[in-house]
Amino acid sequence: MAHSAMAGSGWGTTEGDDPLQTAVWRLRSRACWADAVALLEPVTAATALQRTALLVERCLYTEQGWAEAEDALRTAEALAHSDDERGAAACERGQLAYAATVHGVRDRSDEARAALGRAAALIAPGAEGRALLDFRRGLLAENLTRSPQAARAAYRRAHAGATAHADPLLQSFTWRHLAGLALREGELAEARHGFAESLRIREELGYLVGTAPALASLADAESEPEASRLREEARRLFRLLGGVPTWLARQLAPPAADAATA
Repeated sequence: MAHSAMAGSGWGTTEGDDPLQTAVWRLRSRACWADAVALLEPVTAATALQRTALLVERCLYTEQGWAEAEDALRTAEALAHSDDERGAAACERGQLAYAATVHGVRDRSDEARAALGRAAALIAPGAEGRALLDFRRGLLAENLTRSPQAARAAYRRAHAGATAHADPLLQSFTWRHLAGLALREGELAEARHGFAESLRIREELGYLVGTAPALASLADAESEPEASRLREEARRLFRLLGGVPTWLARQLAPPAADAATA
Protein backbone atom coordinates (compact mmCIF):
# COMPACT_ATOMS: atom_id res chain seq x y z
CA MET A 1 0.00 0.00 0.00
CA ALA A 2 1.41 3.37 -0.98
CA HIS A 3 0.68 6.10 1.49
CA SER A 4 1.29 9.78 1.18
CA ALA A 5 0.75 12.81 3.28
CA MET A 6 -0.36 16.28 2.56
CA ALA A 7 1.91 17.80 0.00
CA GLY A 8 1.11 21.31 1.07
CA SER A 9 1.01 24.28 -1.21
CA GLY A 10 4.60 25.03 -0.37
CA TRP A 11 3.92 27.15 2.71
CA GLY A 12 6.83 27.26 5.08
CA THR A 13 9.25 25.69 2.62
CA THR A 14 10.81 28.70 0.94
CA GLU A 15 13.04 31.53 2.04
CA GLY A 16 11.39 34.78 3.03
CA ASP A 17 8.49 33.30 5.01
CA ASP A 18 7.25 35.17 8.04
CA PRO A 19 8.38 33.92 11.46
CA LEU A 20 5.04 32.27 12.24
CA GLN A 21 5.04 30.20 9.06
CA THR A 22 8.69 29.30 9.57
CA ALA A 23 7.90 28.03 13.07
CA VAL A 24 4.88 26.08 11.82
CA TRP A 25 6.96 24.49 9.05
CA ARG A 26 9.73 23.45 11.42
CA LEU A 27 7.27 21.81 13.81
CA ARG A 28 5.36 20.12 11.00
CA SER A 29 8.52 18.76 9.41
CA ARG A 30 9.49 17.15 12.73
CA ALA A 31 6.11 15.45 13.22
CA CYS A 32 4.99 17.99 15.86
CA TRP A 33 1.60 18.67 14.26
CA ALA A 34 -0.24 19.48 17.49
CA ASP A 35 2.37 22.10 18.40
CA ALA A 36 2.17 23.59 14.92
CA VAL A 37 -1.63 23.80 15.06
CA ALA A 38 -1.44 25.48 18.47
CA LEU A 39 0.32 28.43 16.84
CA LEU A 40 -2.58 29.05 14.44
CA GLU A 41 -5.89 30.69 15.35
CA PRO A 42 -8.74 29.61 13.04
CA VAL A 43 -10.07 33.13 12.53
CA THR A 44 -9.76 33.22 8.74
CA ALA A 45 -10.50 30.68 6.05
CA ALA A 46 -6.80 30.44 5.14
CA THR A 47 -5.70 29.73 8.71
CA ALA A 48 -8.54 27.27 9.28
CA LEU A 49 -7.56 25.42 6.12
CA GLN A 50 -3.92 25.30 7.16
CA ARG A 51 -4.86 23.90 10.57
CA THR A 52 -7.02 21.29 8.88
CA ALA A 53 -4.27 20.27 6.48
CA LEU A 54 -1.85 19.78 9.36
CA LEU A 55 -4.29 17.64 11.32
CA VAL A 56 -5.21 15.56 8.27
CA GLU A 57 -1.52 14.94 7.67
CA ARG A 58 -1.15 13.85 11.28
CA CYS A 59 -3.95 11.31 10.79
CA LEU A 60 -2.22 9.83 7.76
CA TYR A 61 1.16 9.62 9.46
CA THR A 62 0.10 8.54 12.95
CA GLU A 63 -3.36 6.92 12.50
CA GLN A 64 -4.54 9.13 15.38
CA GLY A 65 -6.41 12.40 15.87
CA TRP A 66 -9.37 11.69 13.60
CA ALA A 67 -11.96 13.57 15.68
CA GLU A 68 -9.79 16.67 15.98
CA ALA A 69 -9.20 16.68 12.23
CA GLU A 70 -12.96 16.40 11.60
CA ASP A 71 -13.65 19.33 13.92
CA ALA A 72 -11.02 21.48 12.23
CA LEU A 73 -12.41 20.54 8.83
CA ARG A 74 -15.93 21.59 9.78
CA THR A 75 -14.58 24.95 10.95
CA ALA A 76 -12.71 25.40 7.67
CA GLU A 77 -15.82 24.52 5.67
CA ALA A 78 -17.87 27.07 7.65
CA LEU A 79 -15.33 29.85 7.06
CA ALA A 80 -14.82 29.11 3.35
CA HIS A 81 -16.56 31.61 1.07
CA SER A 82 -14.75 31.74 -2.28
CA ASP A 83 -14.69 28.88 -4.75
CA ASP A 84 -10.98 28.37 -4.08
CA GLU A 85 -11.58 28.15 -0.32
CA ARG A 86 -14.51 25.79 -0.68
CA GLY A 87 -12.51 23.72 -3.14
CA ALA A 88 -9.56 23.53 -0.76
CA ALA A 89 -11.84 22.44 2.08
CA ALA A 90 -13.38 19.76 -0.14
CA CYS A 91 -9.87 18.60 -1.08
CA GLU A 92 -9.02 18.18 2.62
CA ARG A 93 -12.27 16.29 3.24
CA GLY A 94 -11.37 13.96 0.41
CA GLN A 95 -7.90 13.39 1.84
CA LEU A 96 -9.23 12.71 5.34
CA ALA A 97 -11.74 10.21 3.97
CA TYR A 98 -8.96 8.60 1.91
CA ALA A 99 -6.73 8.33 4.99
CA ALA A 100 -9.49 6.70 7.03
CA THR A 101 -10.06 4.20 4.23
CA VAL A 102 -6.44 3.19 3.59
CA HIS A 103 -5.79 2.84 7.33
CA GLY A 104 -8.84 0.63 7.77
CA VAL A 105 -10.59 2.98 10.21
CA ARG A 106 -13.73 3.00 8.10
CA ASP A 107 -14.50 2.65 4.40
CA ARG A 108 -15.06 6.22 3.29
CA SER A 109 -13.99 5.71 -0.31
CA ASP A 110 -17.26 7.03 -1.73
CA GLU A 111 -16.96 10.16 0.39
CA ALA A 112 -13.35 10.63 -0.75
CA ARG A 113 -14.30 10.42 -4.43
CA ALA A 114 -17.28 12.74 -4.01
CA ALA A 115 -15.27 15.34 -2.09
CA LEU A 116 -12.41 15.38 -4.60
CA GLY A 117 -14.92 15.58 -7.42
CA ARG A 118 -16.51 18.59 -5.72
CA ALA A 119 -13.08 20.16 -5.32
CA ALA A 120 -12.41 19.65 -9.04
CA ALA A 121 -15.58 21.58 -9.87
CA LEU A 122 -14.51 24.49 -7.65
CA ILE A 123 -10.76 24.80 -8.22
CA ALA A 124 -9.99 26.22 -11.65
CA PRO A 125 -7.53 24.44 -13.94
CA GLY A 126 -4.15 26.08 -13.51
CA ALA A 127 -4.95 27.38 -10.04
CA GLU A 128 -2.35 26.77 -7.35
CA GLY A 129 -4.53 24.28 -5.47
CA ARG A 130 -5.19 22.20 -8.57
CA ALA A 131 -1.84 20.40 -8.42
CA LEU A 132 -2.48 19.09 -4.90
CA LEU A 133 -5.97 18.02 -5.96
CA ASP A 134 -4.57 16.14 -8.96
CA PHE A 135 -2.07 14.39 -6.71
CA ARG A 136 -4.76 13.26 -4.30
CA ARG A 137 -6.93 12.03 -7.15
CA GLY A 138 -3.91 9.99 -8.18
CA LEU A 139 -3.75 8.45 -4.71
CA LEU A 140 -7.36 7.34 -5.00
CA ALA A 141 -6.77 5.88 -8.45
CA GLU A 142 -3.65 4.02 -7.30
CA ASN A 143 -4.77 2.74 -3.90
CA LEU A 144 -8.57 2.55 -3.94
CA THR A 145 -9.61 1.89 -7.53
CA ARG A 146 -6.36 0.08 -8.45
CA SER A 147 -5.96 1.96 -11.71
CA PRO A 148 -2.24 2.65 -12.24
CA GLN A 149 -2.79 4.28 -15.64
CA ALA A 150 -5.22 6.83 -14.20
CA ALA A 151 -2.91 7.35 -11.23
CA ARG A 152 0.06 8.01 -13.48
CA ALA A 153 -1.87 10.58 -15.51
CA ALA A 154 -3.01 12.36 -12.34
CA TYR A 155 0.49 12.35 -10.84
CA ARG A 156 1.93 13.78 -14.04
CA ARG A 157 -0.62 16.61 -14.02
CA ALA A 158 0.21 17.22 -10.37
CA HIS A 159 3.93 17.23 -11.12
CA ALA A 160 3.49 19.77 -13.91
CA GLY A 161 1.37 21.97 -11.66
CA ALA A 162 3.83 21.73 -8.77
CA THR A 163 6.63 22.73 -11.13
CA ALA A 164 4.65 25.66 -12.52
CA HIS A 165 3.82 26.96 -9.04
CA ALA A 166 7.28 26.28 -7.57
CA ASP A 167 6.03 23.81 -4.95
CA PRO A 168 9.05 21.59 -4.28
CA LEU A 169 7.41 19.64 -1.47
CA LEU A 170 4.59 18.51 -3.74
CA GLN A 171 7.18 17.67 -6.39
CA SER A 172 8.83 15.34 -3.89
CA PHE A 173 5.55 13.46 -3.56
CA THR A 174 4.87 13.27 -7.30
CA TRP A 175 8.43 12.09 -7.98
CA ARG A 176 8.05 9.37 -5.36
CA HIS A 177 4.69 8.07 -6.54
CA LEU A 178 5.60 8.11 -10.23
CA ALA A 179 8.75 6.21 -9.26
CA GLY A 180 6.67 3.69 -7.32
CA LEU A 181 4.58 2.98 -10.41
CA ALA A 182 7.75 2.63 -12.49
CA LEU A 183 9.23 0.19 -9.96
CA ARG A 184 6.18 -2.05 -10.11
CA GLU A 185 6.56 -2.15 -13.89
CA GLY A 186 10.22 -3.16 -13.59
CA GLU A 187 11.59 0.18 -14.80
CA LEU A 188 14.45 0.28 -12.29
CA ALA A 189 16.39 3.22 -13.73
CA GLU A 190 13.31 5.42 -13.89
CA ALA A 191 12.26 4.38 -10.39
CA ARG A 192 15.72 5.00 -8.95
CA HIS A 193 15.83 8.48 -10.50
CA GLY A 194 12.41 9.45 -9.18
CA PHE A 195 13.06 8.18 -5.68
CA ALA A 196 16.44 9.94 -5.60
CA GLU A 197 14.86 13.24 -6.65
CA SER A 198 12.19 12.88 -3.96
CA LEU A 199 14.82 12.23 -1.30
CA ARG A 200 17.00 15.12 -2.48
CA ILE A 201 14.13 17.61 -2.27
CA ARG A 202 13.02 16.46 1.17
CA GLU A 203 16.55 16.66 2.53
CA GLU A 204 17.00 20.15 1.06
CA LEU A 205 13.72 21.33 2.57
CA GLY A 206 14.39 19.71 5.93
CA TYR A 207 11.16 17.70 5.70
CA LEU A 208 12.39 15.21 8.26
CA VAL A 209 9.11 13.31 8.71
CA GLY A 210 9.10 12.49 5.01
CA THR A 211 12.76 11.58 4.71
CA ALA A 212 12.55 8.07 6.17
CA PRO A 213 9.85 7.01 3.65
CA ALA A 214 11.95 8.51 0.85
CA LEU A 215 15.02 6.56 2.00
CA ALA A 216 13.03 3.32 2.23
CA SER A 217 11.57 3.81 -1.23
CA LEU A 218 14.96 4.44 -2.79
CA ALA A 219 16.28 1.32 -1.04
CA ASP A 220 13.64 -0.75 -2.85
CA ALA A 221 15.16 0.31 -6.18
CA GLU A 222 18.82 -0.09 -5.19
CA SER A 223 21.07 -3.14 -5.03
CA GLU A 224 23.16 -4.21 -2.07
CA PRO A 225 24.98 -2.95 -0.11
CA GLU A 226 23.42 0.46 -0.83
CA ALA A 227 19.90 -0.81 -0.17
CA SER A 228 20.79 -1.95 3.34
CA ARG A 229 22.57 1.33 4.09
CA LEU A 230 19.52 3.34 3.03
CA ARG A 231 17.14 1.18 5.09
CA GLU A 232 19.32 1.52 8.17
CA GLU A 233 19.32 5.29 7.81
CA ALA A 234 15.54 5.19 7.41
CA ARG A 235 15.25 3.11 10.60
CA ARG A 236 17.37 5.64 12.47
CA LEU A 237 15.09 8.52 11.46
CA PHE A 238 11.99 6.43 12.11
CA ARG A 239 13.12 5.77 15.68
CA LEU A 240 14.16 9.42 16.14
CA LEU A 241 10.61 10.53 15.32
CA GLY A 242 9.03 8.01 17.68
CA GLY A 243 7.82 5.53 15.09
CA VAL A 244 6.29 7.99 12.63
CA PRO A 245 4.99 7.39 10.02
CA THR A 246 3.37 4.34 11.57
CA TRP A 247 2.83 2.59 8.25
CA LEU A 248 6.58 2.46 7.62
CA ALA A 249 7.23 0.01 10.49
CA ARG A 250 6.49 -3.13 8.48
CA GLN A 251 8.57 -2.01 5.51
CA LEU A 252 11.55 -1.29 7.77
CA ALA A 253 11.33 -4.45 9.89
CA PRO A 254 14.73 -6.22 9.86
CA PRO A 255 14.78 -9.63 8.15
CA ALA A 256 15.33 -11.36 11.52
CA ALA A 257 12.17 -9.78 12.89
CA ASP A 258 10.26 -10.83 9.81
CA ALA A 259 11.42 -14.41 10.24
CA ALA A 260 10.53 -14.45 13.90
CA THR A 261 6.97 -13.34 13.23
CA ALA A 262 6.35 -15.35 10.09
